[in-house]
Amino acid sequence: MKISILKETAPNERRVAATPETVKKFVALGAAVAVESGAGQAADIADADYEAAGATTGARGTVLEGADLVLAIQGPEPEGLRRGALVAASLNPYQSKELLQAYAAAGVDAVALEFVPRITRAQAMDILSSQANLAGYKAVIDAAHAYGRSFPMMMTAAGTVPAARVFVMGVGVAGLQAIATAKRLGAVVSATDVRLATKEQILSLGGKPIFIEDEETKAAETAGGYAKEMSDAYKAKQAALVSETIAKQDIVITTALIPGRPAPRLVTAEQVATMKPGSVIVDMSVVQGGNVEGSRADEAVVTANGVTILGFSNYPSRMASTASSLFARNLLNFVQTFFDKEAGALKLPEDDEIVKGAMVVRGGAIIHPALQA
Repeated sequence: MKISILKETAPNERRVAATPETVKKFVALGAAVAVESGAGQAADIADADYEAAGATTGARGTVLEGADLVLAIQGPEPEGLRRGALVAASLNPYQSKELLQAYAAAGVDAVALEFVPRITRAQAMDILSSQANLAGYKAVIDAAHAYGRSFPMMMTAAGTVPAARVFVMGVGVAGLQAIATAKRLGAVVSATDVRLATKEQILSLGGKPIFIEDEETKAAETAGGYAKEMSDAYKAKQAALVSETIAKQDIVITTALIPGRPAPRLVTAEQVATMKPGSVIVDMSVVQGGNVEGSRADEAVVTANGVTILGFSNYPSRMASTASSLFARNLLNFVQTFFDKEAGALKLPEDDEIVKGAMVVRGGAIIHPALQA
């Protein structure tokens, strides 16, 4: 089996889908690995490092020739992929229907790693968790840099400097890491989510839960662990709670996403206007429309009252080396799980729970139920 690793072409994408560590393990399985020249450069991996691990390197056309499996961060265009090849990547399926249709037309099968079900057996393949964890950390570091003041309380002979107050909105993987990082930096942290089950998680990290506790909140989590779309009545109560809380904060970090939907609006311009000059908001959901009114992708927006709003379209890519290492291990774990050593090939049983959850294109058609509408 030939595994190909391509240089990413999407804007702001610095990650790579394999590292020398994972290449060695693919080779140990009996696979031949080809890496496009320069694929790892932005993640601090030289071609020579891949070659030392057992891969060949070369131009894109050579790397793709005869490839059975193409591993990528973001789904490559189908040009150059052979009929019958399999692409495994983060495909952004809800927003990339045209790409999936192109795969189907080209006879290319595709696995969307973000659709891997959140079950115990698949935890090591979960790119959403591995990448969001880093994104939550980086969001706090970016906020600290933009804030320009100290995070921890400092008691000095010249007086006491108060600790920064950080409010995290959305307590998934990214939000939990944001809470933990802000606490480690010495901030006073509070957090909120529509899912009441996250209250204990916030407390365990030393944060203060800010919640609306009603019947709707008790049913706000899907079977897959994601947040549901909430009613207008709930949103009104949430807005009132946010308005009361946000004016007291130095830093606000929003992380809320709903799969297949635009990001929910959590912070309005009126609420931003109540914050102190020098405060910082990081909108981690800006690429899907944003949680914060006025945020713009990959721009630092400074409001009339001196609040800086940050929103980067690809947070994991801002930590390309570490993010690549984790993403590559997610892909390795997927391949190892379904690699048939006797056949020397990848076998994806149609009745397997992980395959059913993650396979989006097979046999010339888009097959995932969530993408049929």
